[in-house]
Amino acid sequence: MSIPRQSTPPDEPSGPPEGGWHKFRRRALTLLIIVLLIGVPAGYLVISANQSRNSGKDKEAKYSATGLTAGWPSRVQRRLYQVTIPKGATNVAYYETNNWKTSRLYVQFDTDDAGLTRFLGHLKTSQAALKKDDVAINERDQKIVGWSFTAPGSWYGLVHKQKNPAPTLDIVVNKEHPLQPTVYVVSRTIP
Repeated sequence: MSIPRQSTPPDEPSGPPEGGWHKFRRRALTLLIIVLLIGVPAGYLVISANQSRNSGKDKEAKYSATGLTAGWPSRVQRRLYQVTIPKGATNVAYYETNNWKTSRLYVQFDTDDAGLTRFLGHLKTSQAALKKDDVAINERDQKIVGWSFTAPGSWYGLVHKQKNPAPTLDIVVNKEHPLQPTVYVVSRTIP
């Protein structure tokens, strides 16, 4: 009786032996897959961590500043604090403080007479409500942003009180240059 013969042993692959080019291609494909599965996510994590760290540094610098930042407050800040800066305003700067008791937005800008009228109109008041030599912004708030209203000038002010939760706005206008008044605002909200 004869034993049937297998053409190849069970543990050896059938077919022609693998050549050098096929081995290289298979290893290159394996390496590519490893890079894609491990290297790309790792690279993404490194980039993301750097961006997060840089963002934290930017925020730290922004919020540790003591004084005004040149530029416009965000739309959300302007809406929340009800500070409508007129179009065409120049030299716009702001600073925001927040604590458990009160949040404040400090804003200053230069405008023209029509811009001042529009700004006050948004508060449902007018230039007639401004009182000469009335510095409506207290010394504490002046000190926080480095304002000083003690020099001789044409100072006008008003306090625009509103029922909570709407903010109260302390406003001082310097009309020393009547064609380009400077407006100083402190808007206070109680959270």
